[in-house]
This record gives sequence, structure tokens and C-alpha cells, in this order.
Amino acid sequence: MKKIVFLTGAGMSVESGFKTFRGAGGLWEDFPVEQVASHEGWLADPVLVNQFYNRLRKKLFAAEPNEGHRLIAALQDDFDVTVVTQNVDNLHEKAGSKRVIHLHGELTKVCSSDDQFDERYVRELTEDNCEVAEGEKAGDGSLLRPFIVFFGESVPMIGPAAEVVSEADILVIIGTSLNVYPAAGLAHYVKAGTPIFLIDPDDVPTSNIPNLTHIQKGASEGMRELIEKVKK
Repeated sequence: MKKIVFLTGAGMSVESGFKTFRGAGGLWEDFPVEQVASHEGWLADPVLVNQFYNRLRKKLFAAEPNEGHRLIAALQDDFDVTVVTQNVDNLHEKAGSKRVIHLHGELTKVCSSDDQFDERYVRELTEDNCEVAEGEKAGDGSLLRPFIVFFGESVPMIGPAAEVVSEADILVIIGTSLNVYPAAGLAHYVKAGTPIFLIDPDDVPTSNIPNLTHIQKGASEGMRELIEKVKK
């Protein structure tokens, strides 16, 4: 069974009404990104940061996967599919994708603020219990914080993601610029000759990536065209 790896970014979730990443204005949901998505911001005001993610979590639980998410999941019937996502939402999982690597953490989870990757203290929140109360503690006694890789923090899943990409028979990049890392870096881990598809409605410079086909459409429409190509 051929291995398809999807690398998805903010553009993947736009059609679901859930875009969490910085826009051209440099704001993330009307807050300076340094205030709500950096280690310094967390240290300065953990209450504000947790309130921000409490609100964002409610938006996520109300969001539904779009057709693009569902088409990726449907390919599992014919291919060995892994999704590597820069998104912190769980829309790939909601759509039915079974193997998802989250590079930047997961909004539905909270963790220790002393060691966010200590699995003993990572907790999944539910729709009816999705808020972190002021001063709420993790099992190790530290403040609970969002299980999000803040700007400036290390990205521990980049190694496993690179390994998966290196084994891909097909790489598909959706909704993330090839000028932004880690997307740009991961594309260079493919085996020589591996076909790469970029689904993005915008003009993207692609000359430095060999064997690349640009499908200049949004996520759902682009996925429909991709399926026609890979199932031939």
C-alpha cells in the first residue's frame, strides 16, 4: 500500500471557520501573538493566556471538519495515510484520520507548565469541561498550561515528522507556505523522485522543490482534484 503524507497548515481549516494562526496583520484572534503564544507571555500573565485558550477551545468544539479533512480521511481506504499538521485543532481526527502528528501541540489538551511534554500530566479536555480555572494545577503541582508549542519553544515532533516524510511515496502540502518552516524544511526530506503536490489558492514560489505540482485551489476543491490524480 502506497504511503501518502499530508503536511497541513492554517489554510486547511479556513473552510471550517477555524483559523488560529497569525494573519497579515500580525494578530492572533485580536491579541499580539507574543502576549498569548510565547513563553514570555505565559510567564507575564498565565491567567490571560489560559482565558484566551479557553475561548479558542470553545470555538474549536463548535467547528466541524470540512470536505478537505474528510477526503484526506477517506484516502485511508486505499493508501497508508499520515497527516503532519501545524494546526492545533483536532479537525483531522474529527474527520476520521487515524494517524496525525501535531507539530505545534493540541488545543484540546493541557499540561504541566514545568514540563509540557511529561505525558503523566497531559490531560485531554472535553466539550462540556473545556475551561482551565484560574490557578488550576497539573499533577506535579505546577500551573496547568495549554499543550501548545509557543513561539520560541522547541518542536519535539519535528524529528518523527521528518522520518515519516522520508518514507513517503507521495507528499501533499495543503494550506501552508513553502517559505515558512517547518513546512519548507520537511519537503526536502522526501526521497529523490517522490511526487509532491501543493494545494494552495495563492501564487507560491516552487522552483526550489523538484517534482512539484501546484494545484491552485482551496483545500476541499484541491483535494477533489488530487484524488483524481493519485487514484489513476
